[in-house]
Amino acid sequence: MNIALITGASSGMGMEFARQLDRSLHKTDEIWLLARRREPMEELARTLQHKTQIIAMDVTLDSAVKQFAEVLAISNPKITVLVNCAGVGKYGKFAHQSDEEVSNMMQLNIVALTRMTKLCLPYMRRGSKIIQLASGAAFVPQKAFAVYAASKAYVYSLSRALNKELAERGIRVMAVCPGPVNTPFLSRAYGEDSNIGRLKKLATMEAESVVNKAVMDCKRGKSVSVCGLPMKALYYATQGIQNLLCKFT
Repeated sequence: MNIALITGASSGMGMEFARQLDRSLHKTDEIWLLARRREPMEELARTLQHKTQIIAMDVTLDSAVKQFAEVLAISNPKITVLVNCAGVGKYGKFAHQSDEEVSNMMQLNIVALTRMTKLCLPYMRRGSKIIQLASGAAFVPQKAFAVYAASKAYVYSLSRALNKELAERGIRVMAVCPGPVNTPFLSRAYGEDSNIGRLKKLATMEAESVVNKAVMDCKRGKSVSVCGLPMKALYYATQGIQNLLCKFT
């Protein structure tokens, strides 16, 4: 049985990936939707053409991850696509953020993503793909978004490294690095609309466009997907600086 597995599938980017992969995957038997909230995934499943499995779980809980590992062992699927979209961000100065807010970002954005990737790898074969939702915040440090940006820099670095490591197995890994996307994430992360800077507002894109670009880039075998001129400019600028620094180190 060939499956596509999407985490964070109850809203935003995860939900949009489910919709677009449902239209573009022709050799996949089922789409597995994974997130904490069951009801939004049930509503989404009713709109999809593929047979859908709904897994309501918190990927930050050890007990839940162990149970999911048992599900994989029993089902023994071939994972053709893994999309890690589960993530959280909180705007605010590091010194003023609660321990819980900081821990949540690290546990979900870094630890859970890494564990899910590691857990799924034995069920992937040549031609399988891993799509990791990073961010344009991965390219440069972000004042008042320090932990979130650092966590996405980890996702970006991990994805680039795994793409090299897994090439000999024929498994491709791609980091998706959008700027601000018009999803519920923005209101949860920034709270008041006034916290979103003017430039970020101008650079905000729709989830449909970002995911469409990511799906096309994944088919083309790209290791990084960057959507929109502002983010592309930032990406190429930072890449140029990194390449320059490498010559002197």
